[in-house]
Amino acid sequence: MASEVEQTAKLLPREMQRHTYAIMREVEGSHWWFAGRRRILESFVREIVEELKLPAGQRPRFLDVGCGTGANLEMLAQFGEAEGVDVSEDALAFCRARGLADVRRGAAEALPYDDGEFDVVTALDVVEHLDDDLAGLGEMRRVLKIDGRALLFVPAFMWLWGVQDDVSHHRRRYTLPQLRARVEAAGLAVERATYANVTFFAPILAGRVLMRALSLRPASENNVNVPALNGVAGRVFGAEAHWLRRFNLPFGVSAIVVARRVS
Repeated sequence: MASEVEQTAKLLPREMQRHTYAIMREVEGSHWWFAGRRRILESFVREIVEELKLPAGQRPRFLDVGCGTGANLEMLAQFGEAEGVDVSEDALAFCRARGLADVRRGAAEALPYDDGEFDVVTALDVVEHLDDDLAGLGEMRRVLKIDGRALLFVPAFMWLWGVQDDVSHHRRRYTLPQLRARVEAAGLAVERATYANVTFFAPILAGRVLMRALSLRPASENNVNVPALNGVAGRVFGAEAHWLRRFNLPFGVSAIVVARRVS
């Protein structure tokens, strides 16, 4: 699988398939995966803001790289001044429609911002889209202030490759050592590295094996959902935030890294 992805990655467009943005905007408020992920991300962002030790009354400035349709921007705005950038004009249109005005079009590998503008840069399921992930991570370092933090969330393990990776035009999935190595090569110091979503690891693996075996190709895995179970499943997944405050997980569907710009 890895060799096939590497051979075709350079042929992929930079944006996700267009229909996925509309699906994302429709489900990201309630779908268990988006809801649970936001709860985990909120926990990490809260800890990062505390560690920044900004002067009293000063709100941190966030940049969400690959902001998509804007749900994570709304979450970040609870903690500071949040801006977004995305390569897709479709995604930005969804952001503006929900009242998020501080968004720009731009590529992660060439961010349209000055050096050292932001206290925190987030890339939440974004780095796996980049042809040159090292260039993108280097740009995130560039726009961070000294001692600013980068929060990265990526899909884990190439053998978990599924339909969503295809429709989202992913280039790769990462192991934690691979992600750590790329982050450090970009000049950032890794402060935290862990997997996430161990809770649904087994059913997601089983579902993707089954879809491959039966050649099932839904328009998006976000459509493979039981709405009646969203609330419970989202809370169960989001409960990992409690454990992630205390220790790192040895495996999971996703990987998380927090890194600092030291110079």
